[in-house]
Amino acid sequence: MTALTPRPSILTIEPYVGGESKIPGVNRIIKLSSNEGAFGPPPGAIAAIARMAAEAHRYPDGNATRLREAIGAKFGLDPARILCGNGSDELIAYLILAYGGEGTELIMPAHGFVMYDLTGRYAGCRVIKVPERNLMADVDAMLAAVGPRTKLVCLVNPNNPTGALLPRAEVERLRRGLRDDILLILDAAYAEYVTDPDYDPGHRLVDASGNTVMTRTFSKIFGLGGMRVGWAYMPPAVADVIGRIRGPFNVNAAGMAAAIAALEEPGWIERSVAHNTEWRAKLAAGLEAAGIKAWPSACNFVLADFGTPERARAADAALRARGVIARGVAGYGLPSCLRITVGTAEECMLVIETLAAFMRDAG
Repeated sequence: MTALTPRPSILTIEPYVGGESKIPGVNRIIKLSSNEGAFGPPPGAIAAIARMAAEAHRYPDGNATRLREAIGAKFGLDPARILCGNGSDELIAYLILAYGGEGTELIMPAHGFVMYDLTGRYAGCRVIKVPERNLMADVDAMLAAVGPRTKLVCLVNPNNPTGALLPRAEVERLRRGLRDDILLILDAAYAEYVTDPDYDPGHRLVDASGNTVMTRTFSKIFGLGGMRVGWAYMPPAVADVIGRIRGPFNVNAAGMAAAIAALEEPGWIERSVAHNTEWRAKLAAGLEAAGIKAWPSACNFVLADFGTPERARAADAALRARGVIARGVAGYGLPSCLRITVGTAEECMLVIETLAAFMRDAG
């Protein structure tokens, strides 16, 4: 019998590793490794999930009609140009598979979200990781990397795992510098946390062009990571293409009900943003006071830089000894750093106290 052989690019892919959730021998875990919302799901979303239990035998609405309408009403967007997915990762994968493929190139910042790299190689693209400038996407370098085979450019803004926010003018300059046959994917997973009044998650660029897509998620500020609900806003022609290839029931009924309820939760976004803004600053200040560099962040996490991989690993061990799980980001090319989610006030204070003691002991 002939051995099955996958496409060669598949074998270059290392499986995605999510944030840890357990520490052997530790009962009380504080999970700050996956940037989940500090307050869990909104109460209305929890109730909506419970109500859907009795309907679990029914297939969901394959067009996510009510959810698309709710998203459109919340953000002032045309529901006909919104598609929903099993997390925004699924929609990003559809876009890369539809517009990439063998013989094409995908460009991304060196420290951009790892799923672009994995999905790009799955699609058969040559993935080009462009060096950043001070952990910020370098528009000039990205434009210089564009070649005749470039078909996709992926940008998280603000970025995961660095937290960097690329100014709107720079994002617009990137789009202007790309050919019309290059799709720009703007991943705005952390958009709700941004307080810069000049920030645009991508609405304007999508409306102004036929070659830009914005993706969003319910996994962060809305606390629904376990429900796997994402969405994208795109030009009509792109929506037509993705609508042809997406699965017919790709968003589950409980997830859709929870997402609709989350959008309707009074004051949820405002409360979450206020908490995140306050405690992100306090967490960063506490790290800096302990002698740890905290990179500027517009997200719900702080990238803590310990200077060397050895010290980062030792700091991670110190946190784990207290039941705190942060995220090592060596896989992103940042071996001297830990990404730490902004949790509750108590959780943030525990991180500050633990790392301050660690740095005193480390000398």
